[in-house]
Formats: sequence, C-alpha cells, structure tokens
Amino acid sequence: MSKPASTSPTAENTQLKDIVAHAKEYGFVFQSSEIYDGLAAVYDYGPNGVELKNNLKRLWWEAMTQLHGNVVGIDAAIFMDPRTWEASGHVAGFNDPLIDNLDSKKRYRADVLLEEKAAEYEKAGDPARGAALTAEMGRLLTANDLAGVRQLILDEEIKCPVSGTGKWTEVRQFNLMFSTQGSAVDSDAPPVYLRPETAQGIFVNFLNVQKSARMKIPFGIAQIGKAFRNEIVARQFIFRMREFEQMEMQFFVRPGTEGE
Repeated sequence: MSKPASTSPTAENTQLKDIVAHAKEYGFVFQSSEIYDGLAAVYDYGPNGVELKNNLKRLWWEAMTQLHGNVVGIDAAIFMDPRTWEASGHVAGFNDPLIDNLDSKKRYRADVLLEEKAAEYEKAGDPARGAALTAEMGRLLTANDLAGVRQLILDEEIKCPVSGTGKWTEVRQFNLMFSTQGSAVDSDAPPVYLRPETAQGIFVNFLNVQKSARMKIPFGIAQIGKAFRNEIVARQFIFRMREFEQMEMQFFVRPGTEGE
C-alpha cells in the first residue's frame, strides 16, 4: 500500500494564500487598516464575514444558554482589576520565551525554534532524538532556566532562517498581555490589562450570578467576548490573532462529582 503524499510547507503556504485571497475577494475578511499597509495579526470582518460570524455566535448562544436550564450568560467587561490577573497567574506566567538574532534583528520564540528542530529529527527518521530534545526543552522552561534554553539552541546549532547565523541574544520572557494606564493623573497606578481570555470575567462573577439567577450547583456560565494577546509570532491568518472573540462556557460542579 502506498503512503499518502505529504503536504510540503510550500504547498501549505500556497493554500493559505489562496484562502486569504478568497476571503478578501468575497467580503469575508480584510487586513485591518490595509490602506496603511495593515497591522500584523489584526483583521476586519467584511459584509459576508460579519454575517457568518454573527450567525455562528447566535447559534452557539441559543444552543448553550436557551436549550439548557442550568446555563446562563453574562457579558463581563474587558478591563478588570489588575489583581485578577495576578491571582490567575497571568502577570507572572502568561509569557513566551523570546530570542533575537543579532545579525538579522529578527525575533523568535525560543520554544518554537526548538520544536521545529525536534520536528526535523523526526522527519529525518530519528524520533527518539526529537523527543529527547522536546523533553529537555520542557524541563528547562518549567525550571525557568532561560540561560539553559539559549545554550540548548546553541548546542543544537540552530540558525536564523533569515541571516543563516547562530548569533543569538539571551532568552527573555515576554508577557502576552496588552497593558495600559488606568489612571489619567496617577503615573504610579498599576497598569490595567486588555483581558487575554474571557474566563476570568466568569470566575469573578460566580457569586453574583449564582445569587441573582438563583442557580444551584451544578450550573454553567457562558460568555461571548473579545480577548487580546500580544502575539510576537503573528502568522496563520485568523488562526492566530492579537484581537479575537471567544465563545466560552464554564460549568461548576461540587468537588468529587466531576464524573457524575
């Protein structure tokens, strides 16, 4: 039996370009502020795109909240008290490890460089070496050993795709949350963040929803809303955006009854 033909990266890129061109031509998705050369990873929905998106949102909302007696909805604010994101771990841990090439000045995610190297080993018929590399990367990132991550990149002789050199800066953590000042007069006030996910708005309103809607556990809270992530590696069209909408439902049960 013959093996199915694999799709090359070039073919995948061509297919994605065709999808992007089709989406623009038929009014589904446009590059945001395109007349000014656009903003990476930010897109506008055209006449057909917004109708399609609204139809999907409406169907999801009806199926999630109106067909279930124990699921209700909310619409939480995008801005929240900064302590919310400290408690959730986003301020300290919602990071990507970044590294720059000194010659090309291009910035990369260090973990992606190593994952791509591991994929090369697997493609070359050495999956064990690829798995070992992935495991070592995971160990270093878990320990927050950024110097070790950089050394691993050097040991693997990973080169910049643009310059072809292996001259790398130190690895540093970059927080993916957009921040701004919440006070017009107090420059020492803590920053406020554009939420990177909608779930926290559900969690902090748990008691408000339970009491006002007279819900008894188990019950769910659903929400559709905007989220924002400062993606450094901005690519893959609308599959990886800096501004996007999430449709999310959190279901609350008593501890120990998850399997019932």
